[in-house]
Amino acid sequence: MSYQFIAIKRENEIAVVYLNRPREMNALNKEMVEELDRAFSEMAADDDIKAVVLTGENNFAAGADITGMLTLTPDEARGFSFSRSFNNIEAFPKPVIAAIYGFALGGGLELALTCDMRVAAPGAKLGFPEINLGIFPGAGGTQRLPRLIGPGRAKEMIFGGNAIDAGKALEYGLINMLAEDPREEALKIAGRLAAKAPIALKLAKQCIGMAFDLDQNNGIEFEAAAWASTFATEDQREGMQAFVEKRRPTFKGK
Repeated sequence: MSYQFIAIKRENEIAVVYLNRPREMNALNKEMVEELDRAFSEMAADDDIKAVVLTGENNFAAGADITGMLTLTPDEARGFSFSRSFNNIEAFPKPVIAAIYGFALGGGLELALTCDMRVAAPGAKLGFPEINLGIFPGAGGTQRLPRLIGPGRAKEMIFGGNAIDAGKALEYGLINMLAEDPREEALKIAGRLAAKAPIALKLAKQCIGMAFDLDQNNGIEFEAAAWASTFATEDQREGMQAFVEKRRPTFKGK
């Protein structure tokens, strides 16, 4: 499948998805987000892909493309929102690691928040400048950010509209780690995760997501049912047998 605004490269069992509007600092337009949505749907169905790295060459994404938003009516703005596509990326059944260079602002940071982990370069800048435009984050930012870093710091970032540096982002827990080469580090993480049991990873990701949607007792019930279901898999038997035999397991996603 060909794309205009993104590019996908394969590194064995890992797909590296590049945001590809370099002249616009990878600002997100509707066409790019639709391509991302389609690509993640296709990768979800590809059993040979075990993990994904999402990145850009010099910038992650410097927000949404404002030129396409200037004259929107409220109804048009609702249709323009990237929320549905970002929800689909968050629900992707395999690990996704964002490798952040340069700017991850506005919709770009909202996209990074849909990923399971975030690795940033020391010079990266992350923030939500929307308040300075008379709007606020509208594609999950007000929901995902406080769940990750707490409401106080989320309000500080969203109300203030100022970008923070990567060191502050690490302190806040907005990113998982700093790396001189985030893409290389993300590939290492993705490689380690690609060797894990795919079904167990998928179910663990679902359970962690449910921690914010269900009360604790119902979340634990969901977890227990999902955990028990892994005992119907070949991977469970392989993993436990390998442990007993003191060897590395070979998981097949079955």
